[in-house]
Amino acid sequence: MNQDRWDGPALRLRRKTEKGEDRAPAAGSDGEGWWIGRWWLGLVVAWMVLGLDVAAAKSVVSRPPNIVLILADDLGWSDLGCYGADLHRTPNLDRLAGEGLRFTRAYAMSLCSPTRAAILTGKHAARLHMTTWREQSLGRTSEASRPGRRLAPPETIHDLPASEATVAEALKSVGYLTLHVGKWHLGDAANYPEAHGFDVAVGATHWGAPATYFHPYRGPSGQSREFRYVPGLGIGKEGEYLTDRLTDEALRLIDEAGERPFFLNLWHHSPHTPIEAEPKAVASCQSRIRPGFRHQNAAYAAMVESLDRSVGRVLEKLKRRRLVDRTLVIFASDNGGYTNQFRGQAVTDNHPLRSGKGSLYEGGIRVPLMMRLPGVIPSGTICDEPVISMDLYPTLLAVAGVNAGGGRDGVSLWPVLKTPGTRLSRDSLYFHFPHYYTTTTPVGAVISEGWKLLEYFEDGRRELYHLAADPGESIDLSGMEPARTAALARQLEEWRRQVGAQAPISR
Repeated sequence: MNQDRWDGPALRLRRKTEKGEDRAPAAGSDGEGWWIGRWWLGLVVAWMVLGLDVAAAKSVVSRPPNIVLILADDLGWSDLGCYGADLHRTPNLDRLAGEGLRFTRAYAMSLCSPTRAAILTGKHAARLHMTTWREQSLGRTSEASRPGRRLAPPETIHDLPASEATVAEALKSVGYLTLHVGKWHLGDAANYPEAHGFDVAVGATHWGAPATYFHPYRGPSGQSREFRYVPGLGIGKEGEYLTDRLTDEALRLIDEAGERPFFLNLWHHSPHTPIEAEPKAVASCQSRIRPGFRHQNAAYAAMVESLDRSVGRVLEKLKRRRLVDRTLVIFASDNGGYTNQFRGQAVTDNHPLRSGKGSLYEGGIRVPLMMRLPGVIPSGTICDEPVISMDLYPTLLAVAGVNAGGGRDGVSLWPVLKTPGTRLSRDSLYFHFPHYYTTTTPVGAVISEGWKLLEYFEDGRRELYHLAADPGESIDLSGMEPARTAALARQLEEWRRQVGAQAPISR
């Protein structure tokens, strides 16, 4: 491996003299002396507070890796070209996948706020008691009170507690600049990103979606006509598009970081409703729709493609700043694609997966996930190992050389990144949604060794699927496999007890 690249869980960066000899960066050169001292001081703090692993500490020589985490909102598993999309053109994301590792069985919670909390804390949403989106947790939706609802939802948490240690706080303690741009949806102003370890936050609010994607990004939203806005974007100009503007802010922060290591959390709203895109882009997508295409929504396709352009701009910025070889780039979605209608048209189609956002069928919880780290992650690799949102917390800390400590539900993907095909030290993934949504009634699920059990809380109904043979969950095998069904149900119940998962309440 090129010694100017990666060697171990943290970056070993060496600069060459004109004669080709290795030398350490001089104090004060390019501002490095300042942050190197802070970096080592941060390591000592992390060792004491977070339990830094000695071997990891020894592996850090001069500079930790940068980390860029780009999160899409409501992007379906099959919405990208590299995952089989027919209408959507995503050359930048396809290239990112080709230059790194693409996961085929990556999972999230079935809704946005729970996934975001899980990413930041490494804890399952059921353990956090943050199992639904913030507005529903506050009782501001009518989902649970509609006629025929047999269960009432449990009282859940709608603000990420300050007591929860986040990945931003851990990285900040070892010298990272921690930067957040875009959607937050994890609490009110007292619980915004700055209260959870981020040095800078742009565009973060407690709302789950903007009123509009067009400048000035404000106005009445939804059936309640609640006034919403996106803060921190300055004056702007007419015709400006939110995905582009958030990308502008992210690129600005990368430049302002200078030589300091940074963690950039770029959480886009796109392609969440409202389904809005620039007219020329919509027309271009409309002209490409053919009979038989699964994706038929031109405006949604244009939103996906604007998201792809954003990723391309970030990758180009890293290239121009010569940061490619020392930056981990991650792209993911927060839940499955939204299959309901918006303004009379279905938003997306998660084929070959069943259902969509909210549901615990594969279409609601399986998401795109890819990672690139030149010199460490082999390019053009595909990983079929099941992974989940909570795994990002220990993975990012491992890459930075920090021990994540105990009390987390995620496991580090570092071994898989270095050696695709490595099996993780677990055999099951769990899901818990004790709420109603347009795609589901309250339900729990477990995936174990290729089998998946769903258990519905209203009537105790159980469904069993063999995902390897039936990823579309079309054949319920619970009647043919009663022993396996019962065993997985017991396993799911024991997990709920262990994490303190909340049950819905009989009316």
